[in-house]
Amino acid sequence: MSVHGKIRQYIRSNLVTFDAMGTEFTDDDNIFEKGFVNSLFAMQLLTFIETEFNITVDNDDLDIVNFSTVNNMVRLVEKKKKENTTA
Repeated sequence: MSVHGKIRQYIRSNLVTFDAMGTEFTDDDNIFEKGFVNSLFAMQLLTFIETEFNITVDNDDLDIVNFSTVNNMVRLVEKKKKENTTA
C-alpha cells in the first residue's frame, strides 16, 4: 500500500467520526480545522508515521501544517525518507 493509502487508512480507522457520520474528507482537507482530530490524536498520528515509515520527525518538522492534510503528511514522509537516503 502507498504512503498515501496507509495514512488515509490510519485516519479513517482511528476516528469514529467518519464511520458514525459517514463523513468523507479529501486529501487536502485540513483535518484539524474540520474538527476531526484533536491534539491527542496528533500525537498518535506522529507515532504512527514514525513507526510505519521508519522515520524520525525532527523538532523542526513538528509543525501542525505538516500533519493537517493527507497530502502534507505524504510530503513530510517523502522528505524524511529522502533525507535518510542522502545522509
